[in-house]
Amino acid sequence: MSTLSEDQGNRSVTAPDGRRLEFRLTGPPGGLPVVFHHGAPSAAVPFGPLERAAADRGLQVLTVSRPGYGASDPLPEQTAPGTVAGAVADTRCVLDELGAEEFLALGWSSGGPRALACGALLPGRCRAVASLAGYAPPRAEGLDPVAGMDEDSAAEFTAARQGRRALEAYLAEQVQAMTAAASAPDGDVVELLRAMLPPVDRAVMTGDFADYVMGAAEHSLRQGIVGWRDDDLAVDRAWGFAVEEIAVPTRIWHGREDRAVPVTHGEWLAAHVPGARAHLLEREGHLSLVARLDRVLDDLLDAAEVDEDGR
Repeated sequence: MSTLSEDQGNRSVTAPDGRRLEFRLTGPPGGLPVVFHHGAPSAAVPFGPLERAAADRGLQVLTVSRPGYGASDPLPEQTAPGTVAGAVADTRCVLDELGAEEFLALGWSSGGPRALACGALLPGRCRAVASLAGYAPPRAEGLDPVAGMDEDSAAEFTAARQGRRALEAYLAEQVQAMTAAASAPDGDVVELLRAMLPPVDRAVMTGDFADYVMGAAEHSLRQGIVGWRDDDLAVDRAWGFAVEEIAVPTRIWHGREDRAVPVTHGEWLAAHVPGARAHLLEREGHLSLVARLDRVLDDLLDAAEVDEDGR
């Protein structure tokens, strides 16, 4: 039987296979949960813009750190890196422990495929899905996944496609660069990251959003790169479901200036997820969609036909 425990403000449950699953739950008691599937590298940490927007609408926000991130145990060596669909079983485990029968799924970047998985595999509980700047499936017909990507994103994607060792080497270099920037005189990792971003995303990398990005990166890497590695590898392998199987209302949000996950991924999803409604926005990038969270949640509630009482 799973058990709840506390760890630095977050809680955890023990999954049926014995792994600890760390999660964060905020918002009004009894509110319909929005399960937020984070990007990579990331974990269950405070996300002010989302948590405030959700609370204003009477919603809770539930974030589960994926295996190897934060305080969530990594997958056993014999089953790593797992599949995108594996996030559904972990999500269901936490929801069951909390007694939540229904939920909304919201995924950002590499969390997008995990949100879509909930729509495909938990149609009786997941009322609607929103994918923000999310990936299309690997080897999607007619899609060049790296066309339009910035140099760093393309290098990470290509390393994952080359296999575990190549990806481990690439991620180790990235962590080393961040560590060096943080330890240098007047070191500022935020400024290092901002310098790599297009102007539309650089503009939002400030204040509590920058705090979220940095806090998520720091917490997610407390066990090293194992979570990040398995996350990337799973996105580029068979997901464990087909997007054509999604039978719940789905919204696809993507910025046309996204250089981390190009808008062609969003276009592909919009064309292949049954009944999906697309919001492909001009002058928006990979991070700047955070400024649209109010709109995203309103659209998600509309898709799920949730009334003013959260039902």
